[in-house]
Amino acid sequence: MTTKNKLITASILSSSSIAGISLINKLIKISATSKGLLEDSQKLCFHWRLGDIYYTKQGTGSPLLLIHDLNAAASSYEWHSTISQLSKNHTVYALDLLGCGSSEKPCLTYTNYLYVQLVSDFIKSEIGHRTDIIVSGSSSSFVIMACNNSPELFNRLILVNPDSIDVCSQLPGPYSKYYKRLLDFPVIGTLIYHIAVSKSAIRDSFEKAFFNPRAVKESTVDIFYEAAHLGFSPKSIYACVRCNYIRCNIANALKRIDNSIYLIGGNENESVRELFDEYTSYNPAVECSFINNSKSLPHIERPGEFLINVNMFLT
Repeated sequence: MTTKNKLITASILSSSSIAGISLINKLIKISATSKGLLEDSQKLCFHWRLGDIYYTKQGTGSPLLLIHDLNAAASSYEWHSTISQLSKNHTVYALDLLGCGSSEKPCLTYTNYLYVQLVSDFIKSEIGHRTDIIVSGSSSSFVIMACNNSPELFNRLILVNPDSIDVCSQLPGPYSKYYKRLLDFPVIGTLIYHIAVSKSAIRDSFEKAFFNPRAVKESTVDIFYEAAHLGFSPKSIYACVRCNYIRCNIANALKRIDNSIYLIGGNENESVRELFDEYTSYNPAVECSFINNSKSLPHIERPGEFLINVNMFLT
């Protein structure tokens, strides 16, 4: 075989491989989103400058904004076990962050400051009053930064298993930009993303986040799996979280905040007491409580006990 024919054959095989992977990617997306589990005719839309933000609003009383953890599979569904009870005494807003759930997922670099602006703009535009916040996991850092920047918009803050201050301070490593570029490739990058957010990977993450892994419901895994595949570029938020683009040093902001801050942690979460001690060392006014028989997601695993703690703080 001549060199020219070898090059033509290699080109054909390469093109066929790319076409095959592209087809696999399309089939995965279609399969993951076919059930329409996150479709909700009651969702409202906030037309933000970087994309449409979908949210629900229910109940009456003082405003309460629920903000889910920041990862590619997350959405406001994270609060499904608590919204109905909270809405008895509050007007409850639960949004899907940009890049997550049903909200738009543009192909851009997501940063901590982007979400600081999103939360502040949402409160100003859609709520219009000083607001209590319940926020989970990694999203706690940008809520703290937003509260520090615009304290007049925020009332009391409840942080559920927030990241440690050291974790919040992590910067993109030397290989982060290369990994992000790899993920940005339309075919190979999408395949890498689909492997990272496969149903088995999401199930494994839930089992690690629960004190009782057997309590993880397959229906919940299905919903998070669908959330990870909706929208134009769901892999963009994954890349930015994975490469630490959404991190920010919150130490000085935590010191300056004068708002009431309440930390809720799963008692079985490793090092949770040391983490909370770290927060109180920066701000002695921070209050803490722990929920037994739970780890990273007490509001999903133990919603009854979680609501008792929340109501105790908010009343």
